[in-house]
Formats: sequence, structure tokens, C-alpha cells
Amino acid sequence: MISAVIPIFNEEDLIDELVERVTGTLDKIGEPYEVVFIDDGSTDNSVEKLLRNKKRNNNIKIISLSRNFGHQAAITAGLENAKGDLIAILDGDLQDPPELMSQMFDALRSGEFDVAIGYRKERNEENRKRRFMTKIFHWFFSRISNLDDIEHTGHFSMMTKRAKDAILAMREKTRYLPGLRSFIGFRQTKIEYVRQERSAGESKMKLKQLISLAADAMFAFSRIPVRVCLFLGLTGVVIFFLAGIYVLVSKYEGWAPLGWSSMLISIYFIGSIQLTFLGILGEYLFRIYKESQNRPLYFVKDIYE
Repeated sequence: MISAVIPIFNEEDLIDELVERVTGTLDKIGEPYEVVFIDDGSTDNSVEKLLRNKKRNNNIKIISLSRNFGHQAAITAGLENAKGDLIAILDGDLQDPPELMSQMFDALRSGEFDVAIGYRKERNEENRKRRFMTKIFHWFFSRISNLDDIEHTGHFSMMTKRAKDAILAMREKTRYLPGLRSFIGFRQTKIEYVRQERSAGESKMKLKQLISLAADAMFAFSRIPVRVCLFLGLTGVVIFFLAGIYVLVSKYEGWAPLGWSSMLISIYFIGSIQLTFLGILGEYLFRIYKESQNRPLYFVKDIYE
């Protein structure tokens, strides 16, 4: 059986088209399937529209969360409730074409791969600022995370049950699923496609949330922030060691003493390094605190099976 996991948040304008295209693709594949929609605390008529579609197609399953827990938590909820032997993940905005699931299914059915990932060879999105920020993040993250094939990939993918179980075995609270998917290894392949602009509605992932997700990904998969602290600290030690030699020599030679400007610059330099260190260490401390709380990633309000 195939399970399609789709997180939804205020997508009432796209629900009918989304259901039609997803179920149409799965019908063409010809295997038993379920479509698991995770309502991440929608405040519009998304759930009502899903329920109307469920009356026409009993393969639809709806999991309604008690509030908005975020994209990563919603997908995790879908993975934990998916019963299929193959599990597809796609967003509810139709920017990733559901029809590509057929090619992903063929790749996995061959037995050569455990994960088939949608690879964005091109983007037709009109929001240039968002596209630029996303490109910068993926470029930067792929170079500091020691994970391969992160750039140009998102959540859109299909995987075997053992790959899904490997992802769910990692229980950290701060989650970046594309990174976890790359981390588990197994045999992975890429299916190229062109990412489209939204046909209706607005993106629910605002710039602030994108930056937060980027920070979670960076702190979860890289030690670069701590390394930067170390290198800055060593640089400061070298600079002020040389400055100390200069002060001693100038005093011995009777040169004019350093003025207020050089003193203030030195104080500001040391202070800025210390504040940077405290900020980075604070980010790690906050994430350790979240892990130690061990709170559930989400709470389910209703399940419609």
C-alpha cells in the first residue's frame, strides 16, 4: 500500500484540486493507497472541504491537530500514522506536482532504491526574495552540514517503510526532515522536476519562519557555529597579544601613549566577540533545554478514518 502524507494549513482554496490530482495519480498507479492529510490547526474551511472529499473517497484519512505545531511536527504526525509500505511526502500547495509520484513509485518498485527525492532543477516561483533566500540557505547548509544532495531538494519524496522507520527513530524535538532523510543513508535517487508557482492562496511559510527553520537546520546538523566561536577567540588572542607587545615597546621607547579611541575600539571588539559567543551558546542551550523537556511534538484533536 502507498501512503501519501500531506500537511495542510489554511489551504481551502486548493483542497479540491489537491485531492483530485493526488488521488488521480494514485489511482493510475493501481496499488491500494491512503491519503493522510494532517490539518495543522487550520482556521479556515480546510477540514470541512477535506471531509466533503472523504465522503466521495474513503481512502482519505484526516488527522486534525489541536493547534498549529509547525510544518515539521505535522509531517512527523503523518509519518507516524501512515500505514503504507511506501510513504510519499508532499506539501499541500501544489508547487510540487503530485503526478511525479508515479516516477518515484517506479524507482522504488525496481528494488534499487529506498528513497526517491524530488530534485528541483528549476523554480518558476515569482517571489524573487523568497527564492533568493531559499537558494542562499540551501547553498550554505549543504556546505556546513556534511550532508550530500541537500541543495535543490525539499520534503517532496517517497520512501520505503524501513527508511520511514529510520527517520522516526530519531526523536529530537528540533527537526529538519530533509536533513534527517539525508542522514539515514540507504539508497537514494533524485527525480528532476520544475517547481511551480502557487495556483491559489498565499504561502504560509513566512520569511521569519524560513529563517527559524534555517537556524534549526544549522544548529542541528553542524558544529560550524561553535567552530566560529573558537576561531574568533583565537584571532582575538593573537591580536591582543600583538597589541600588548606594541604597548610594552611604546612605553619602553617613550612613545606617546594610546588615546581613548584605540582603547574604546579594543573594548568594543572584545565585547562584540563575547556577545557573539553568548548568543551562539544560548542557541545551543535553548535547544538542549527543549530536548530535556521531552514534550510531545504534537497533540491530535480528531482522526477521521
